[in-house]
Amino acid sequence: MSARKVQTRKLILALGLFAASSFASDVEAADTLKIAAGQRGKWDGAVAALGQQAGIFKKHGVELDILWTSGGGETVQAVISGAVDIGMNAGTQGVLGAFSKGAPVRIISAQATGDDVFWYVRADSPIKSPSDMKDRKIAYSTNGSSTHASVLALMEQFKVAAEPVATGGPSSTFTQVMSRQIDAGWSAPPFAIEAVSKGEIRVIARSNELPSIRNHTIRVNIANAASLSARADAYARFMQAYRETFQWMYASDDALKVYPEFAAVSLDVAQRIRSEFDPKEMVDPDRIEGLDDLMQESIRFKYISAPLTPTQMKELIQIPR
Repeated sequence: MSARKVQTRKLILALGLFAASSFASDVEAADTLKIAAGQRGKWDGAVAALGQQAGIFKKHGVELDILWTSGGGETVQAVISGAVDIGMNAGTQGVLGAFSKGAPVRIISAQATGDDVFWYVRADSPIKSPSDMKDRKIAYSTNGSSTHASVLALMEQFKVAAEPVATGGPSSTFTQVMSRQIDAGWSAPPFAIEAVSKGEIRVIARSNELPSIRNHTIRVNIANAASLSARADAYARFMQAYRETFQWMYASDDALKVYPEFAAVSLDVAQRIRSEFDPKEMVDPDRIEGLDDLMQESIRFKYISAPLTPTQMKELIQIPR
């Protein structure tokens, strides 16, 4: 073999090794974060999933391993146990309660300020409004979730002694309503929207009609405290990707091209959800409002026994930049 051919082969081999090492470095650079998120399919709760699908998190060197839960209470427990790094869509009052009891949770962003949840009954139900719910069963997802707090607020607002029942996710809740196991179910777009359109169920209340929900950050994204402390750079890049995804979801119709398949809905329903139920200001991760009001409500509903101090709030809220 000629000297030139030997040199050529060595060059090709060296380039191959360089490419392989560069690829390995790229793989090693991607930090994997384990995520627990409630209610797969909700537009406002799909930021991480859609951002990963669009390659936005990868661009920031973050890989997400997403586990879907039946509600915020289950999500918070996964974070507390250390089974996941981040919990998405966790009820703020449940998080306040967990933190006040010493749980290793930290708020890293807002998830929803205001809400798109609604309560409904069968079309043939005699119930016309929450005022008719005395001694009747009304659904929420899991203990400590935002729907749990919302049901308590609903009962207080309408001064009605209903019976709150944890029913899990929207699908299992719908089954329990239609089989008459409970009287009023909870849901959020896209779940049950088709049933409303067909007249199978009637909406009796919307969470955003409640003063304690409207303009209040009722759900947050949280992190396990030890994980956040040990991997600050990964969390900073996670939030950079989250913010970029949030902007992308509202900047054009690109997100609407992938969301329908993710949520198993039509494009028309997807467009309606974004424009009617989940406006951009509701999903803004940096918009945290009404915590003082939520704290007082948390005391009334016995999530916490006393307001958190400014020092405790500073420890609880650690938003990566």
